[in-house]
Amino acid sequence: MKIKIDEFFIRSYEYSDKKAIVKYANNYNISKTLRDRFPFPYTVTDAEQWLDAACRQETELNFAIANEVELIGAIGIQEQDDVNRYSGEIGYWLAEPYWGKNIATRAVKALTKYAFENFSFNRLFAGVFEGNTASEMVLKKAGYTREAVLRKSVFKEGKFLDQYQYSILREEFENI
Repeated sequence: MKIKIDEFFIRSYEYSDKKAIVKYANNYNISKTLRDRFPFPYTVTDAEQWLDAACRQETELNFAIANEVELIGAIGIQEQDDVNRYSGEIGYWLAEPYWGKNIATRAVKALTKYAFENFSFNRLFAGVFEGNTASEMVLKKAGYTREAVLRKSVFKEGKFLDQYQYSILREEFENI
């Protein structure tokens, strides 16, 4: 899969992304805003394990954000199950040198469109840790609405944080 968005792409992962993943993901400023399963430090082994899974996805829902030269971030959707089976959790990260350039917002918009056009999702949602105002702005500008504050639901770096839940429904996206 490949979606062109101005000067960058959302595309399928490639094994050749390993060097760029380690280069950019090994960043405390990124890992502190993500779940603990996104390690810091981020090693070559971590990148190899991720790429092994990402390049063999049965249903491709995890993608690289890349420019013409290299991977500069990642974006994906985690399908939910059981009674939540029509919902997907969107997540993303972007290399620090590319922050503040509206890339994450455009990537979220593009993946949201792709998800609603190609899958049976009725709702996409994202969780944002307290203090991550940049990610909140990304989601707001992409048409997502804050629907909940999950009070002190996240334990990160030895402290409890609120998590803000944002979502967009298929019917809302179709009206944007």
